[in-house]
Amino acid sequence: MRKFLGFLFLLVFLAAIGLFVYTTRAAAPAIAINQPGAYLGAAGTFDVTVTTPGGELTRLDVALEQNGQTHQLFTLPGREGVTLKQEDENTVRVTGPVGKRAVPALANGAARLVVTAERPLLEGYRSRRADAARDLTVRLTPPVVAVVSRHHFINHGGSEVVVYRVTPAEAASGVRVGDREYPGFAASGAVQGADPSLKVAFFALAWDQDRDTPIHVFARDEAGNEARSSFDYQVFPKPFRKSRIELNTRFIERVVPEILAQTPDLPVDDPNNLEAAFLAVNGELRRRNNAFVKNLAAKTSSSLLWSGPFKQLSNTQVEANFADQRTYFYEGREIDQQVHLGFDLASLANAPVEASNAGAVVFAGYLGIFGQCVVVDHGMGVQSLYAHLSSIDVKEGDKVARGQTLGRTGMTGLAGGDHLHFTMLVNGESVTPVDWWSAQWVEDRVLRKFREAGAPGN
Repeated sequence: MRKFLGFLFLLVFLAAIGLFVYTTRAAAPAIAINQPGAYLGAAGTFDVTVTTPGGELTRLDVALEQNGQTHQLFTLPGREGVTLKQEDENTVRVTGPVGKRAVPALANGAARLVVTAERPLLEGYRSRRADAARDLTVRLTPPVVAVVSRHHFINHGGSEVVVYRVTPAEAASGVRVGDREYPGFAASGAVQGADPSLKVAFFALAWDQDRDTPIHVFARDEAGNEARSSFDYQVFPKPFRKSRIELNTRFIERVVPEILAQTPDLPVDDPNNLEAAFLAVNGELRRRNNAFVKNLAAKTSSSLLWSGPFKQLSNTQVEANFADQRTYFYEGREIDQQVHLGFDLASLANAPVEASNAGAVVFAGYLGIFGQCVVVDHGMGVQSLYAHLSSIDVKEGDKVARGQTLGRTGMTGLAGGDHLHFTMLVNGESVTPVDWWSAQWVEDRVLRKFREAGAPGN
Protein backbone atom coordinates (compact mmCIF):
# COMPACT_ATOMS: atom_id res chain seq x y z
CA MET A 1 0.00 0.00 0.00
CA ARG A 2 2.81 2.38 0.88
CA LYS A 3 4.46 1.62 -2.47
CA PHE A 4 1.19 2.36 -4.28
CA LEU A 5 0.76 5.66 -2.46
CA GLY A 6 4.36 6.56 -3.23
CA PHE A 7 3.83 5.74 -6.90
CA LEU A 8 0.62 7.78 -6.95
CA PHE A 9 2.39 10.71 -5.33
CA LEU A 10 5.12 10.46 -7.97
CA LEU A 11 2.53 10.53 -10.75
CA VAL A 12 0.85 13.57 -9.24
CA PHE A 13 4.21 15.25 -8.80
CA LEU A 14 5.22 14.53 -12.40
CA ALA A 15 1.82 15.72 -13.64
CA ALA A 16 2.21 18.94 -11.66
CA ILE A 17 5.65 19.47 -13.16
CA GLY A 18 4.22 18.80 -16.64
CA LEU A 19 1.41 21.29 -16.11
CA PHE A 20 3.89 23.85 -14.80
CA VAL A 21 6.12 23.40 -17.84
CA TYR A 22 3.10 23.61 -20.15
CA THR A 23 1.77 26.78 -18.62
CA THR A 24 5.17 28.45 -18.58
CA ARG A 25 6.04 27.44 -22.14
CA ALA A 26 2.61 28.04 -23.68
CA ALA A 27 2.77 31.00 -26.05
CA ALA A 28 1.65 34.32 -24.61
CA PRO A 29 -0.69 36.50 -26.69
CA ALA A 30 1.10 38.43 -29.45
CA ILE A 31 0.25 42.14 -29.30
CA ALA A 32 0.67 44.57 -32.21
CA ILE A 33 0.09 48.32 -31.72
CA ASN A 34 -0.84 49.54 -35.20
CA GLN A 35 -1.91 53.06 -34.21
CA PRO A 36 -1.10 55.66 -33.04
CA GLY A 37 2.42 56.14 -34.36
CA ALA A 38 5.03 58.23 -32.61
CA TYR A 39 2.73 61.26 -32.19
CA LEU A 40 -0.69 61.89 -30.70
CA GLY A 41 -2.86 64.94 -31.26
CA ALA A 42 -6.29 66.32 -30.48
CA ALA A 43 -7.99 63.45 -32.26
CA GLY A 44 -6.78 60.04 -33.26
CA THR A 45 -7.43 56.32 -33.18
CA PHE A 46 -5.82 53.48 -31.30
CA ASP A 47 -5.68 50.24 -33.26
CA VAL A 48 -4.43 47.08 -31.54
CA THR A 49 -4.41 43.46 -32.72
CA VAL A 50 -3.90 40.50 -30.43
CA THR A 51 -3.16 37.01 -31.75
CA THR A 52 -3.80 33.97 -29.54
CA PRO A 53 -5.11 30.42 -30.18
CA GLY A 54 -8.82 30.61 -30.95
CA GLY A 55 -8.80 34.32 -30.24
CA GLU A 56 -9.60 33.52 -26.60
CA LEU A 57 -8.78 36.23 -24.08
CA THR A 58 -9.64 36.61 -20.41
CA ARG A 59 -8.20 40.12 -20.28
CA LEU A 60 -7.55 42.90 -22.74
CA ASP A 61 -6.76 46.38 -21.44
CA VAL A 62 -5.72 49.45 -23.43
CA ALA A 63 -4.65 52.49 -21.43
CA LEU A 64 -2.90 55.83 -21.91
CA GLU A 65 -0.41 56.91 -19.27
CA GLN A 66 0.79 60.47 -18.75
CA ASN A 67 2.13 62.45 -15.79
CA GLY A 68 1.47 59.63 -13.33
CA GLN A 69 -2.16 59.19 -14.42
CA THR A 70 -3.67 56.18 -16.19
CA HIS A 71 -6.59 56.76 -18.56
CA GLN A 72 -8.43 53.54 -19.41
CA LEU A 73 -9.36 53.43 -23.11
CA PHE A 74 -10.70 49.87 -23.22
CA THR A 75 -11.17 46.79 -21.06
CA LEU A 76 -13.07 43.56 -21.60
CA PRO A 77 -15.92 42.91 -22.13
CA GLY A 78 -16.17 46.23 -23.94
CA ARG A 79 -16.64 49.98 -23.86
CA GLU A 80 -19.01 52.30 -25.70
CA GLY A 81 -17.45 53.89 -28.75
CA VAL A 82 -14.77 51.20 -29.06
CA THR A 83 -14.96 48.40 -31.64
CA LEU A 84 -13.88 44.85 -30.76
CA LYS A 85 -13.99 42.29 -33.56
CA GLN A 86 -12.49 38.92 -34.41
CA GLU A 87 -10.38 39.39 -37.55
CA ASP A 88 -9.78 35.68 -38.08
CA GLU A 89 -9.73 32.46 -36.06
CA ASN A 90 -6.82 33.59 -33.89
CA THR A 91 -6.78 37.39 -34.11
CA VAL A 92 -8.80 40.00 -32.24
CA ARG A 93 -8.75 43.68 -33.19
CA VAL A 94 -9.78 46.61 -31.01
CA THR A 95 -10.06 50.17 -32.29
CA GLY A 96 -11.28 53.35 -30.64
CA PRO A 97 -10.71 57.07 -30.16
CA VAL A 98 -7.63 58.46 -28.46
CA GLY A 99 -6.34 62.02 -28.11
CA LYS A 100 -7.41 65.20 -26.37
CA ARG A 101 -11.05 64.74 -27.34
CA ALA A 102 -11.14 61.22 -25.87
CA VAL A 103 -8.91 62.05 -22.88
CA PRO A 104 -9.59 65.67 -21.84
CA ALA A 105 -6.75 65.61 -19.27
CA LEU A 106 -4.16 64.97 -22.02
CA ALA A 107 -1.41 67.61 -22.21
CA ASN A 108 1.53 68.37 -24.48
CA GLY A 109 4.54 66.19 -23.72
CA ALA A 110 5.45 62.53 -23.33
CA ALA A 111 2.85 59.78 -22.92
CA ARG A 112 2.67 56.01 -23.25
CA LEU A 113 0.09 53.66 -24.70
CA VAL A 114 0.01 50.39 -22.70
CA VAL A 115 -1.71 47.17 -23.75
CA THR A 116 -2.17 44.08 -21.55
CA ALA A 117 -3.60 40.77 -22.80
CA GLU A 118 -4.13 37.40 -21.09
CA ARG A 119 -5.17 34.06 -22.59
CA PRO A 120 -6.73 31.22 -20.56
CA LEU A 121 -4.95 27.92 -19.91
CA LEU A 122 -6.17 24.69 -18.24
CA GLU A 123 -9.84 25.58 -18.62
CA GLY A 124 -9.22 28.96 -17.05
CA TYR A 125 -7.29 27.78 -13.99
CA ARG A 126 -4.10 29.37 -15.30
CA SER A 127 -3.33 32.09 -17.82
CA ARG A 128 -0.48 33.62 -19.84
CA ARG A 129 -0.05 37.37 -19.94
CA ALA A 130 1.63 39.70 -22.42
CA ASP A 131 2.30 43.43 -22.24
CA ALA A 132 3.17 45.93 -24.93
CA ALA A 133 3.76 49.67 -24.84
CA ARG A 134 4.53 52.54 -27.18
CA ASP A 135 6.08 55.85 -26.14
CA LEU A 136 4.28 58.83 -27.67
CA THR A 137 4.78 62.55 -28.04
CA VAL A 138 1.59 64.52 -27.52
CA ARG A 139 1.16 67.60 -29.73
CA LEU A 140 -2.06 69.53 -29.33
CA THR A 141 -1.24 72.80 -31.12
CA PRO A 142 -2.14 72.70 -34.84
CA PRO A 143 0.15 74.19 -37.50
CA VAL A 144 -0.38 77.73 -38.77
CA VAL A 145 -1.11 78.20 -42.48
CA ALA A 146 -1.65 81.45 -44.41
CA VAL A 147 -2.06 82.06 -48.15
CA VAL A 148 0.40 84.50 -49.72
CA SER A 149 -0.64 84.56 -53.39
CA ARG A 150 -3.57 86.60 -54.74
CA HIS A 151 -6.14 86.41 -57.53
CA HIS A 152 -6.84 82.74 -58.23
CA PHE A 153 -8.97 81.97 -61.28
CA ILE A 154 -9.89 78.38 -62.04
CA ASN A 155 -11.40 77.01 -65.22
CA HIS A 156 -13.65 74.03 -64.58
CA GLY A 157 -11.49 71.05 -65.54
CA GLY A 158 -8.42 73.24 -65.30
CA SER A 159 -5.50 74.09 -63.01
CA GLU A 160 -4.27 76.76 -60.61
CA VAL A 161 -1.40 77.33 -58.20
CA VAL A 162 -1.34 78.80 -54.71
CA VAL A 163 1.61 80.06 -52.67
CA TYR A 164 1.32 79.94 -48.87
CA ARG A 165 3.26 79.73 -45.60
CA VAL A 166 3.22 76.91 -43.05
CA THR A 167 4.60 76.87 -39.51
CA PRO A 168 6.21 74.54 -38.58
CA ALA A 169 7.69 74.18 -42.04
CA GLU A 170 7.88 70.36 -41.86
CA ALA A 171 4.11 69.93 -41.54
CA ALA A 172 2.46 68.17 -44.49
CA SER A 173 0.37 70.61 -46.51
CA GLY A 174 -1.40 71.26 -49.76
CA VAL A 175 -4.76 72.10 -51.26
CA ARG A 176 -7.95 70.15 -50.69
CA VAL A 177 -10.60 70.34 -53.41
CA GLY A 178 -13.64 68.51 -52.11
CA ASP A 179 -12.36 65.06 -51.20
CA ARG A 180 -9.16 65.32 -53.29
CA GLU A 181 -5.81 66.48 -51.96
CA TYR A 182 -2.97 68.12 -53.90
CA PRO A 183 0.37 68.12 -52.06
CA GLY A 184 2.37 71.24 -51.45
CA PHE A 185 6.09 71.48 -52.13
CA ALA A 186 8.84 73.68 -50.71
CA ALA A 187 8.75 76.91 -52.71
CA SER A 188 12.55 76.81 -52.92
CA GLY A 189 12.02 74.30 -55.72
CA ALA A 190 10.48 77.11 -57.80
CA VAL A 191 11.34 80.39 -56.09
CA GLN A 192 15.01 81.09 -55.60
CA GLY A 193 15.95 81.91 -52.02
CA ALA A 194 12.53 81.08 -50.56
CA ASP A 195 12.52 80.32 -46.84
CA PRO A 196 11.47 76.82 -45.70
CA SER A 197 8.00 77.92 -44.54
CA LEU A 198 6.99 79.06 -48.05
CA LYS A 199 5.11 76.39 -50.03
CA VAL A 200 3.71 75.95 -53.54
CA ALA A 201 0.78 73.73 -54.55
CA PHE A 202 -0.66 73.13 -58.00
CA PHE A 203 -4.26 71.96 -57.88
CA ALA A 204 -7.27 71.37 -60.11
CA LEU A 205 -11.04 71.58 -60.12
CA ALA A 206 -11.65 68.30 -61.94
CA TRP A 207 -14.13 67.93 -64.76
CA ASP A 208 -16.29 65.57 -62.65
CA GLN A 209 -16.52 67.89 -59.61
CA ASP A 210 -19.22 70.50 -59.08
CA ARG A 211 -18.20 74.08 -59.71
CA ASP A 212 -19.11 74.97 -56.12
CA THR A 213 -16.81 72.30 -54.64
CA PRO A 214 -15.09 73.82 -51.58
CA ILE A 215 -11.38 74.60 -51.92
CA HIS A 216 -8.96 75.43 -49.12
CA VAL A 217 -5.30 75.16 -48.13
CA PHE A 218 -4.48 72.79 -45.27
CA ALA A 219 -1.51 71.92 -43.08
CA ARG A 220 -1.33 68.74 -40.98
CA ASP A 221 1.37 67.81 -38.48
CA GLU A 222 2.62 64.36 -37.51
CA ALA A 223 0.10 64.15 -34.69
CA GLY A 224 -2.80 64.64 -37.11
CA ASN A 225 -3.60 68.20 -35.97
CA GLU A 226 -4.85 70.15 -38.97
CA ALA A 227 -5.27 73.82 -39.81
CA ARG A 228 -7.12 75.28 -42.81
CA SER A 229 -6.99 78.57 -44.63
CA SER A 230 -9.47 79.84 -47.17
CA PHE A 231 -8.36 82.05 -50.05
CA ASP A 232 -9.93 84.13 -52.79
CA TYR A 233 -10.73 82.26 -55.98
CA GLN A 234 -13.21 82.38 -58.81
CA VAL A 235 -14.41 79.44 -60.89
CA PHE A 236 -15.25 79.80 -64.57
CA PRO A 237 -17.63 77.28 -66.15
CA LYS A 238 -16.39 75.40 -69.19
CA PRO A 239 -18.92 73.38 -71.14
CA PHE A 240 -17.87 69.85 -72.06
CA ARG A 241 -18.94 68.47 -75.39
CA LYS A 242 -21.00 65.37 -76.04
CA SER A 243 -20.10 63.16 -78.95
CA ARG A 244 -21.42 60.02 -80.63
CA ILE A 245 -18.88 57.29 -81.48
CA GLU A 246 -19.98 54.78 -84.11
CA LEU A 247 -18.10 51.51 -83.77
CA ASN A 248 -17.74 48.89 -86.48
CA THR A 249 -16.55 45.31 -86.45
CA ARG A 250 -13.44 46.15 -88.47
CA PHE A 251 -12.27 48.65 -85.85
CA ILE A 252 -12.91 46.30 -82.93
CA GLU A 253 -11.17 43.41 -84.70
CA ARG A 254 -8.14 45.63 -85.25
CA VAL A 255 -7.69 47.12 -81.78
CA VAL A 256 -9.10 44.65 -79.24
CA PRO A 257 -6.97 41.50 -79.94
CA GLU A 258 -3.76 43.57 -79.79
CA ILE A 259 -4.76 45.14 -76.47
CA LEU A 260 -5.80 41.78 -74.99
CA ALA A 261 -2.50 40.22 -76.08
CA GLN A 262 -0.64 42.99 -74.23
CA THR A 263 -2.94 42.76 -71.18
CA PRO A 264 -3.31 39.04 -70.32
CA ASP A 265 -4.64 39.75 -66.82
CA LEU A 266 -7.74 41.57 -68.09
CA PRO A 267 -10.77 39.35 -67.32
CA VAL A 268 -12.54 38.60 -70.60
CA ASP A 269 -14.77 35.52 -70.59
CA ASP A 270 -14.86 35.10 -74.36
CA PRO A 271 -12.31 37.02 -76.45
CA ASN A 272 -14.26 36.04 -79.56
CA ASN A 273 -17.28 37.98 -78.32
CA LEU A 274 -16.22 41.29 -79.85
CA GLU A 275 -18.74 43.46 -78.08
CA ALA A 276 -18.02 42.05 -74.61
CA ALA A 277 -14.27 42.22 -75.19
CA PHE A 278 -14.50 45.85 -76.32
CA LEU A 279 -16.57 46.76 -73.27
CA ALA A 280 -13.96 45.17 -70.98
CA VAL A 281 -11.23 47.21 -72.67
CA ASN A 282 -13.20 50.45 -72.80
CA GLY A 283 -14.41 50.11 -69.21
CA GLU A 284 -12.35 48.02 -66.79
CA LEU A 285 -9.03 48.44 -68.61
CA ARG A 286 -9.61 52.19 -68.97
CA ARG A 287 -10.19 52.37 -65.21
CA ARG A 288 -6.97 50.41 -64.51
CA ASN A 289 -4.92 52.51 -66.91
CA ASN A 290 -6.19 55.79 -65.47
CA ALA A 291 -5.38 54.53 -61.96
CA PHE A 292 -1.85 53.60 -63.09
CA VAL A 293 -1.32 57.06 -64.55
CA LYS A 294 -2.64 58.69 -61.39
CA ASN A 295 -0.14 56.72 -59.30
CA LEU A 296 2.74 58.07 -61.40
CA ALA A 297 2.26 61.35 -59.51
CA ALA A 298 4.25 59.75 -56.69
CA LYS A 299 7.32 59.96 -58.95
CA THR A 300 7.17 63.73 -59.34
CA SER A 301 10.17 65.94 -58.62
CA SER A 302 9.97 68.41 -55.73
CA SER A 303 11.47 71.06 -58.02
CA LEU A 304 9.99 72.84 -61.02
CA LEU A 305 11.59 71.35 -64.14
CA TRP A 306 9.84 73.40 -66.85
CA SER A 307 9.89 77.00 -68.04
CA GLY A 308 7.53 79.09 -70.14
CA PRO A 309 4.33 77.92 -71.85
CA PHE A 310 3.89 74.30 -72.84
CA LYS A 311 4.07 73.40 -76.51
CA GLN A 312 1.19 71.97 -78.52
CA LEU A 313 2.33 69.35 -81.03
CA SER A 314 3.42 71.24 -84.17
CA ASN A 315 1.11 71.57 -87.15
CA THR A 316 -1.76 69.65 -85.58
CA GLN A 317 -5.51 69.85 -85.81
CA VAL A 318 -7.71 69.18 -82.80
CA GLU A 319 -9.94 66.15 -83.44
CA ALA A 320 -11.31 65.66 -79.91
CA ASN A 321 -11.38 67.92 -76.86
CA PHE A 322 -10.82 67.45 -73.15
CA ALA A 323 -13.65 65.80 -71.15
CA ASP A 324 -15.76 64.98 -74.19
CA GLN A 325 -18.74 62.90 -73.00
CA ARG A 326 -18.70 59.99 -75.44
CA THR A 327 -21.59 57.63 -76.19
CA TYR A 328 -20.60 54.47 -78.09
CA PHE A 329 -22.88 52.75 -80.60
CA TYR A 330 -22.40 49.33 -82.18
CA GLU A 331 -24.73 47.84 -84.77
CA GLY A 332 -27.19 50.65 -84.14
CA ARG A 333 -27.28 50.14 -80.36
CA GLU A 334 -25.87 52.25 -77.54
CA ILE A 335 -23.42 50.01 -75.68
CA ASP A 336 -21.24 52.28 -73.52
CA GLN A 337 -20.45 55.77 -72.23
CA GLN A 338 -17.01 57.07 -71.29
CA VAL A 339 -15.19 60.40 -70.90
CA HIS A 340 -12.23 61.36 -73.10
CA LEU A 341 -9.63 62.94 -70.81
CA GLY A 342 -7.30 64.62 -73.26
CA PHE A 343 -6.90 66.28 -76.64
CA ASP A 344 -6.59 64.26 -79.85
CA LEU A 345 -4.12 66.05 -82.12
CA ALA A 346 -3.85 64.97 -85.75
CA SER A 347 -0.89 65.65 -88.02
CA LEU A 348 0.91 63.60 -90.66
CA ALA A 349 1.20 59.87 -90.05
CA ASN A 350 4.23 58.97 -87.92
CA ALA A 351 4.85 62.62 -87.13
CA PRO A 352 7.53 63.38 -84.51
CA VAL A 353 6.03 63.81 -81.01
CA GLU A 354 7.75 66.61 -79.14
CA ALA A 355 8.02 67.05 -75.38
CA SER A 356 5.67 69.87 -74.46
CA ASN A 357 8.19 71.19 -71.94
CA ALA A 358 11.34 70.17 -70.08
CA GLY A 359 11.12 67.33 -67.59
CA ALA A 360 11.99 63.71 -66.85
CA VAL A 361 10.39 60.57 -68.28
CA VAL A 362 8.54 58.60 -65.58
CA PHE A 363 6.93 56.05 -67.91
CA ALA A 364 7.66 54.78 -71.42
CA GLY A 365 5.97 51.64 -72.68
CA TYR A 366 2.72 49.93 -73.57
CA LEU A 367 -0.30 50.96 -71.47
CA GLY A 368 -3.59 49.37 -72.51
CA ILE A 369 -6.03 51.82 -74.08
CA PHE A 370 -3.19 54.34 -74.48
CA GLY A 371 -1.06 51.92 -76.52
CA GLN A 372 2.58 52.97 -76.71
CA CYS A 373 2.71 55.79 -74.19
CA VAL A 374 5.14 58.26 -72.59
CA VAL A 375 4.56 60.27 -69.41
CA VAL A 376 6.89 63.19 -68.62
CA ASP A 377 7.18 64.70 -65.15
CA HIS A 378 7.63 68.48 -65.00
CA GLY A 379 7.92 68.70 -61.22
CA MET A 380 5.67 69.59 -58.29
CA GLY A 381 2.93 67.21 -59.41
CA VAL A 382 2.66 68.50 -63.01
CA GLN A 383 3.01 65.85 -65.74
CA SER A 384 2.14 65.37 -69.41
CA LEU A 385 0.98 62.23 -71.23
CA TYR A 386 1.53 61.22 -74.90
CA ALA A 387 -0.43 58.21 -76.16
CA HIS A 388 -1.08 55.98 -79.24
CA LEU A 389 2.55 56.29 -80.36
CA SER A 390 3.90 54.06 -83.12
CA SER A 391 7.39 54.19 -81.62
CA ILE A 392 9.14 55.50 -78.49
CA ASP A 393 12.57 57.14 -78.51
CA VAL A 394 13.04 57.65 -74.75
CA LYS A 395 13.12 55.51 -71.63
CA GLU A 396 12.14 55.97 -68.00
CA GLY A 397 14.60 58.23 -66.20
CA ASP A 398 15.63 60.21 -69.29
CA LYS A 399 15.73 64.00 -68.93
CA VAL A 400 14.10 65.74 -71.89
CA ALA A 401 14.12 69.30 -73.20
CA ARG A 402 11.17 71.24 -74.53
CA GLY A 403 10.63 70.18 -78.15
CA GLN A 404 12.75 67.02 -77.87
CA THR A 405 11.38 64.05 -79.82
CA LEU A 406 9.79 61.42 -77.57
CA GLY A 407 8.58 59.14 -80.36
CA ARG A 408 6.20 59.22 -83.30
CA THR A 409 2.44 59.40 -83.64
CA GLY A 410 0.55 56.20 -84.38
CA MET A 411 -2.64 54.25 -83.79
CA THR A 412 -1.73 51.82 -81.00
CA GLY A 413 -4.14 51.14 -78.18
CA LEU A 414 -7.74 52.29 -78.56
CA ALA A 415 -7.08 54.65 -81.49
CA GLY A 416 -9.23 54.93 -84.59
CA GLY A 417 -6.47 56.52 -86.66
CA ASP A 418 -3.00 58.00 -86.52
CA HIS A 419 -2.94 60.83 -83.96
CA LEU A 420 -1.52 61.94 -80.61
CA HIS A 421 -3.64 61.73 -77.48
CA PHE A 422 -2.23 64.43 -75.20
CA THR A 423 -3.21 65.52 -71.74
CA MET A 424 -1.84 67.38 -68.75
CA LEU A 425 -1.93 65.93 -65.25
CA VAL A 426 -1.87 67.63 -61.85
CA ASN A 427 -1.13 65.11 -59.10
CA GLY A 428 -2.48 62.43 -61.43
CA GLU A 429 -5.71 64.33 -62.16
CA SER A 430 -6.34 64.93 -65.87
CA VAL A 431 -6.77 68.63 -66.68
CA THR A 432 -7.29 70.57 -69.88
CA PRO A 433 -4.01 71.35 -71.67
CA VAL A 434 -5.39 74.62 -73.07
CA ASP A 435 -4.33 76.58 -69.98
CA TRP A 436 -0.78 75.27 -70.13
CA TRP A 437 -0.45 76.06 -73.86
CA SER A 438 -1.22 79.73 -73.13
CA ALA A 439 1.74 82.05 -72.49
CA GLN A 440 -0.62 84.53 -70.85
CA TRP A 441 -2.04 81.88 -68.50
CA VAL A 442 1.42 80.64 -67.48
CA GLU A 443 2.59 84.21 -66.87
CA ASP A 444 -0.43 85.38 -64.88
CA ARG A 445 -1.50 82.21 -63.12
CA VAL A 446 1.95 80.88 -62.21
CA LEU A 447 4.99 83.08 -62.75
CA ARG A 448 3.36 86.23 -61.37
CA LYS A 449 2.65 84.48 -58.10
CA PHE A 450 6.25 83.29 -57.85
CA ARG A 451 7.57 86.83 -58.38
CA GLU A 452 5.16 88.27 -55.83
CA ALA A 453 6.33 85.65 -53.35
CA GLY A 454 9.68 87.41 -53.25
CA ALA A 455 11.91 86.18 -56.08
CA PRO A 456 11.77 85.78 -59.85
CA GLY A 457 10.26 82.65 -61.32
CA ASN A 458 11.30 80.94 -64.52
